[in-house]
Amino acid sequence: MSFNDRSNLRLPPLGRRLRLGFVGGGRGGLVGSWHFAGARLSNHFDVVAGALSSRPENAALSAADWVIAPERSYSDYHEMARTEATRPDGIEAVSICTPNDSHARIAIAFLDAGIDVILDKPMTSTIADAEALVAAQKRTGVSLSMTYPFSHHAMVRQGRALIEEGRIGKVRQVHVEYLQDWNIAAQPDDGAPWRQDPARVGRSSIVGDIGTHAYHLLHSLTGLDVSELRADMFVCGGAKPQPDTAHIGLRLSNGAPGLMHLSNAVAGHYCALRIRVWGDRGTVEWDQEYPEELRFVPLEAEERIFRRGAGQGIVPAAAALTHLPRGHGEALTDAWANLYAEAGLIIASRRSGRDLGAGETVVSGVDDGLRGMGFVEACADSAEAGGIWTAMADRN
Repeated sequence: MSFNDRSNLRLPPLGRRLRLGFVGGGRGGLVGSWHFAGARLSNHFDVVAGALSSRPENAALSAADWVIAPERSYSDYHEMARTEATRPDGIEAVSICTPNDSHARIAIAFLDAGIDVILDKPMTSTIADAEALVAAQKRTGVSLSMTYPFSHHAMVRQGRALIEEGRIGKVRQVHVEYLQDWNIAAQPDDGAPWRQDPARVGRSSIVGDIGTHAYHLLHSLTGLDVSELRADMFVCGGAKPQPDTAHIGLRLSNGAPGLMHLSNAVAGHYCALRIRVWGDRGTVEWDQEYPEELRFVPLEAEERIFRRGAGQGIVPAAAALTHLPRGHGEALTDAWANLYAEAGLIIASRRSGRDLGAGETVVSGVDDGLRGMGFVEACADSAEAGGIWTAMADRN
């Protein structure tokens, strides 16, 4: 595969896989398992090193699970960054799958070592840490990719193309929701108690966790941003330190209104990330629990359901993210693989000194990560002030 050929996203353009390490994400780490599966399925990376847990015994067991050589299993990420940067076969990129409050310091250590970073969302737990991380990336010139996997579904890319082409006209309204049920209990046993600790998760657990996904999906699909918002937050499940529900009114950058509903305390909803974009000439709808379908309804014309695959009106940008014929299911693991493949293209391009070309990938970088943190901050500011309209600060 060459840098000018996107016909098969899962062919590494350098003719070999990149060497990848992990910080966090070891045994019992759900997020780490997604990253690991995506990296492997992308065919762009070999996982060869890791500091997989702050507990040495768990780190060693996790390294064995992932077939990482014992001498490349580290108990400290500083040691890992220093050692791997000097090895002739050292890692070229690192995936960071740790709690929010540690993201900035770990990422900066690897950026300073010249190792490209793939970072789980949200970018950090505070806006100050996010700004420091952006500054470090700009200073070093080493790439940092944020992991918002939903925008790497083929049918999200199809919807993006329809909106860019003007098929629904001017966007007039947007409704996005992300609903789950795991946090109904007073003390949910999700294996990650840090999610309820403001010092670790940030000012809003619900917005930082799933709200940043909803915000990024809105921005990625429509190309619009949020200019101002008003947020109310609630505890709708059992008593807990952080709200589990948010109702957010939006005013978009083109003046259109929007609504966002977030909750992980609604019975009967599993991972219901859904978006509807209404224009003056039609509608686009996508539901991540049915990720292979995109509903497109032109005004005063027949409804159309696009299904992931090749042909039948699928645009090239969406076809590039498709790997199996229709009827052979692709879902979230494939979206993660697409994300890692596109991140791999960015890393390979930087390391080989070759031009990737404008618009060839839509992997989110530090600017998107900072925007996501700005969204969390604006929601927290609004809710703490009694749900007043609050401007999204321009941080780019």
